[in-house]
Amino acid sequence: MSGKRTYADPCGVARALGAVGERWALLVVRELLFGPKRFSDLSRGLPGMSQNVLSQRLRELEEAGVVRRGRLGPPASIQVYELTERGQRLEPVLLALSAWGSRLPLPEGGQLSVDALMLALRSTFDPAAAGDLAARVELRLGDDRFRVEVAGGELSLARGAFPTPPDAILTTGPATLRGLVFAGRKTADALRRGDLHIDGDRKVADRLLRSFPRPAADET
Repeated sequence: MSGKRTYADPCGVARALGAVGERWALLVVRELLFGPKRFSDLSRGLPGMSQNVLSQRLRELEEAGVVRRGRLGPPASIQVYELTERGQRLEPVLLALSAWGSRLPLPEGGQLSVDALMLALRSTFDPAAAGDLAARVELRLGDDRFRVEVAGGELSLARGAFPTPPDAILTTGPATLRGLVFAGRKTADALRRGDLHIDGDRKVADRLLRSFPRPAADET
């Protein structure tokens, strides 16, 4: 990667940081964990990042073999960015960073992107809280669709709708979902105010929402 500063250190950590350690790089990877995105969608998920910097990071991640360009279609032929196999192997790294960072103080202002919220769900899922829950739930957050499956104490989450009807469909916004999962907001309140709509089994939806205990803040 010509023009990039390196650590001149053979340690694997230093070599990894040479590939993905630039500011915003791992957040770009975060936005692609659950599937391909157009440039405009990436920019929407990273509102504090200029489009010039986003273009630069995408070029660097392509050179590092972390991201590649692809096309969605047919019928539409849309250029997208997606993670390579090497990029996908960063998932456990991001999950660990998300779990570690969730115990640090929250910054003032700002909102989680939809994909950051999905990563937070992945990193805070508690099998003990889920118990014997076995369910397929679709999350509809604006134009975004996510498939959530819980079985055997494990959670899987992927972009896109289910091909067959799930047990429940939750239609809401990211801020409401965050409040329900992490801020103790009651499902009944969100339903009454029209911030949440549930199709299907409400008990399944309630149990899923209670499967992500809020991380305790570090005291040190």
